[in-house]
Amino acid sequence: MGSEKTDPRLLPAADAAVKTPIHQHVYERLRKMILFGDLAPGQGVTIQGLTAALDAGMTPVREAIRRLISEGALTHLGNRRVTVPELTHAGLEELGFMRETLEPELTKRAANRMTDGRLNALHDCDNALNLAIDRGDVGGYLMQNYSFHRMIYDLAEAPIMAATVDRLWLRFGPSLRGVCGRYGTSNLPDKHAELLAAFAAGDAALAGEVMAGDVAQGMTQIRAALDGLPIPR
Repeated sequence: MGSEKTDPRLLPAADAAVKTPIHQHVYERLRKMILFGDLAPGQGVTIQGLTAALDAGMTPVREAIRRLISEGALTHLGNRRVTVPELTHAGLEELGFMRETLEPELTKRAANRMTDGRLNALHDCDNALNLAIDRGDVGGYLMQNYSFHRMIYDLAEAPIMAATVDRLWLRFGPSLRGVCGRYGTSNLPDKHAELLAAFAAGDAALAGEVMAGDVAQGMTQIRAALDGLPIPR
């Protein structure tokens, strides 16, 4: 095997801060706040409030808001009102269709490029996810779940599809935080163990099928939370 480039997400925080322009740094921090549900669906945001929360200047915060509006992660309602979008049933149906179309394909491509080192990294990530579940650490669960999927999609070497999926995650991330708040982390099943087994077996078709099931399961959980129903098993 040839040498692999270091994932910039694994760089020490100080190094990352030096290498990242301030406007990009502010954008990524605000993006994570939305992705991991620190900002709830329907919650309004203001430049003044975010400058204080992010300890940043108005210009990079304004630019971050503009970029996230263009990505659909924030909604401009007029009169300078900006909110986190609330997920509707129609929107959930669209998201489910797109995720179940794109993510299994990315997974199959990743399976064909899997290495022992990358599979071990996925196991480590899933172990950290399970530890967060055991501890009831909602933030940790959400971050590790996203990282697990993101590692797979980056491995697929299909940047257009992967970037599209990343934007889809921004659309349902805040609602997924609501699922955790309603049901608790211990009640959130996933199919990661089956997926890791498919990768270990080198079965790309099976890996795609398992990912489709994992995506469908997650979207069903969000739908149940929107309807105030018990979590499906």
